[in-house]
Amino acid sequence: MTILRLRGSMVPAAPTASAAPLLVLLPSLGTTTELWDGVVARLAQAPDRPRMLRVDLPGHGVSPAARESFTVADLARAVLTVVDEIGGGAFHVAGDSLGGAVALELAVAASDRVLSLAMFCSGAAIGTPQGWAERAAQVRASGTASVVAGSAQRWFAPGYLDAHPDGPGGHALRTLVDVDDESYALCCEALAGFDRREDLGAVTAPAVVVAGAHDAVTTPALMRELADGIPRARFVELRDAAHLIPLEDPDSAAELLTTVLGPGSVAENGMRVRREVLGDAHVDRATAAITPETADFQDFITRYAWGEVWARPQLTRQQRSIATLASLVTGGHDNELRMHVRAALRNGLTRTEIAEVIHHTAIYAGLPAANGALAIMRDVFTEEPLG
Repeated sequence: MTILRLRGSMVPAAPTASAAPLLVLLPSLGTTTELWDGVVARLAQAPDRPRMLRVDLPGHGVSPAARESFTVADLARAVLTVVDEIGGGAFHVAGDSLGGAVALELAVAASDRVLSLAMFCSGAAIGTPQGWAERAAQVRASGTASVVAGSAQRWFAPGYLDAHPDGPGGHALRTLVDVDDESYALCCEALAGFDRREDLGAVTAPAVVVAGAHDAVTTPALMRELADGIPRARFVELRDAAHLIPLEDPDSAAELLTTVLGPGSVAENGMRVRREVLGDAHVDRATAAITPETADFQDFITRYAWGEVWARPQLTRQQRSIATLASLVTGGHDNELRMHVRAALRNGLTRTEIAEVIHHTAIYAGLPAANGALAIMRDVFTEEPLG
């Protein structure tokens, strides 16, 4: 059996968090744990943030170079060793590309240890053995510098690098040059031999499978097929990302991770989103009015309306406000409509846009409903400006 040594870096839990869960973050081929910098920064802001362990691939970042062949299963065992060195136990795991394949291997082979699985731009089998053999040969002959141009095309959505000339994307490409050539080639060969497509049913943990709309490697169609094969998986496609979602869209990646980190995290995220959309004053009033009979309902809407639906990245806050206003006008839910006119202003819709939504809805919901909604809108617009 090949014995690999990997190294990782820890972000401790919040000082006030008791028994905080462990989240293991695994990077893509050619990148280091810096891939997760933006995600870690966002998760670290939560008062009950998890412990976070980032582990580098062989010859990448702080992990030592490899000189003997290894498999994805070997990488998974090496990750378990790092986890055991910091105390062991069960953990959540997330990975991008090769890191996602290692995360899936852990979820299959060490299902008793994995609490949840998040796969970004990855698969149960990625690419073709021939393609990986050719990439390995290229790097052995010309070094990782020879794959920088191709990686720039694969990793990022069109226009990303131009829009962020001094951002983390350029840094990631420069870091690629420093990756050990032989270790990179051996990672390619490990991917060539990886195929867990027949074992997806063995994943017992809840999972989120995230695709980038511009990813030509692990395409949205392939990722959806992957999610369909995992019993408790949710599929998400991010329209502005390609192959390195944690780097390109750390906000969405962090929000998606909170949905699988456990009920407490979902509730915490839900309360944060609820306050951002409705405002502290409204939420404080609603919280103060909770009784033993209504507590379960308030918990329900915080978790599922705000922690799940409103937190989904597929629509912007403005788009969700438009959908909500139209639904409330149609249903004649005046009290909720008043609240969500205010929320729409907080979410960045203009008065003209809110009025246009109601005008448009009149065609489908009826003129009396729209007329009443416009009256409520005028009342809200005469209130004190939002703080």
